[in-house]
Amino acid sequence: QVNVAESGGGSVQVGGSLTLSCVASGPIFNVQAMAWFRQAPGNQRQLIARARYDDKITYADSVKGRFTISMNDAGQSALQMDSLKPEDTGVYYCNADVTLHTTYTSYSYWGQGTQVTVSA
Repeated sequence: QVNVAESGGGSVQVGGSLTLSCVASGPIFNVQAMAWFRQAPGNQRQLIARARYDDKITYADSVKGRFTISMNDAGQSALQMDSLKPEDTGVYYCNADVTLHTTYTSYSYWGQGTQVTVSA
């Protein structure tokens, strides 16, 4: 069983910074990609940033230049969030695309989410 756990959420004022961390653990053969999604109240979950094993990185237009994603082969990812805005408020979910050691089959796993609140 693969477990994905986020940490680092909290409350911050406009213009502040937060760093979210994510760890994927379990019978993982390799990590193909790790991503961060955000879900604001009443909205659908949307992709914020995604990093692949081949160093390809994508960001949502709304966070380009303010957020930085990183990941490593050990299944760890971080999302550095700077110049935060009220519209960045929401629950942030980590997603890990991994190949299992047991079956060499790829699956996508989600964390439970961590709340980020940006206030004026």
